[in-house]
Amino acid sequence: MFRPLAAYIGLRYTSSKRRNGFIAFISASSTVGIALGVMVLIIGLSAMNGFEYELKNRILAVVPNGELEGVNQPFNDWQRTQGKLLTHSEVVGAAPFIKLNGLLQKGNELKAVQLRAVDSEAEKQVSEVYRYVEEGRWDSLSDPVAHRSLVIGRGIAKELNLVLGDPVTVLLSQQSGNSFKSPRRFSFTISGIIHLSGQLDNNLAYIPLSAAQDIQGKAFEADGMSIKVSDIFAANRIVREVGSELDHYLYIRSWMTSQGFLYQDIQMVKSLMYVILILVIAVACFNIVTTLVMAVNDKRADIAILKTMGASNALLRLIFIVHGGINGILGVVSGTILGILISENLTVIIKFIEGLIGHEFLSGDIYFIDFLPSQLELNDVLVVGGVAMVMSVIATIYPANKACLVQPARELGNK
Repeated sequence: MFRPLAAYIGLRYTSSKRRNGFIAFISASSTVGIALGVMVLIIGLSAMNGFEYELKNRILAVVPNGELEGVNQPFNDWQRTQGKLLTHSEVVGAAPFIKLNGLLQKGNELKAVQLRAVDSEAEKQVSEVYRYVEEGRWDSLSDPVAHRSLVIGRGIAKELNLVLGDPVTVLLSQQSGNSFKSPRRFSFTISGIIHLSGQLDNNLAYIPLSAAQDIQGKAFEADGMSIKVSDIFAANRIVREVGSELDHYLYIRSWMTSQGFLYQDIQMVKSLMYVILILVIAVACFNIVTTLVMAVNDKRADIAILKTMGASNALLRLIFIVHGGINGILGVVSGTILGILISENLTVIIKFIEGLIGHEFLSGDIYFIDFLPSQLELNDVLVVGGVAMVMSVIATIYPANKACLVQPARELGNK
């Protein structure tokens, strides 16, 4: 069967049983190093993609893309304002809200929360929090019979030992001039429990807009409007544009104000990971250089014989490029396979390790999620594998050129 001569000889050198043991060890080390570098880079990038995915599809699905809050006066007719906001081509949803800072009390237990009063139907335009109601119903916030309904995060329910149907007292401060009076007390009933994982579960609490209007004596009014935009990365610009069109003195905020640092941190770590781990692959590729230089010195007599038989410098280069490239191919392929397998099961693996050692790597009290996410992207696999392969081939060029400098007369004359 016809086989290219360079590939045939290069493969023979690689699989030869008479190879120098030390050279074989260095060669195996370079393969393992490349495999580890590729595997870790794929796993690391998958984890960063997972954090980015969770940020976009979990946090930003719940946190409004933008908010317009009145400074001196509320929105007296929020339906009219909603219609005006929706006329903007890049605004896809708008909903009213009222924010109330207070305490939830169950027995002797207290929990500080920010109550967000919303219109349950309008809120669906700007937030997908209703999809994460684990127990109870989101629509209970619009039930006229259950006027004092309360939907809370699972972290709050766990801390106060609350279940569906439990009564709970909401304590709201009241101020008269420079003095504070005793807090006002309002009774609510738990009608829904949200499970999002992480910090949001410890902070989320929703009540009907009508209940907040009654509490504050602001019938048909809203403190501000939540906005959902078509391009979340242009939220700052869009929110400013729509805010300038309203006849209000406003606080203008976007998700970049409260959550933007998370996205920026993820992007920064992802960029640094590319640089650092590609350097790890580069170090492994230096072992290929060492392996081939030693292989050239070990095969000087063979090279001299090939030259006397008419082998060109191009053929000799290809022989040692194939010889060294095999290490790169084996390292890239094995590292890619391992990286894909681990990335696809990273969340399960980390959960298993956490169960073994009894310690959580990501605490929901600190981070916005309480598990290690993973999102494998084909482009990342192709880029990592391609870069590692190119670096492996580049590493073979210098030793291959050294093989061309062997002088047959000198080498064979010494035998």
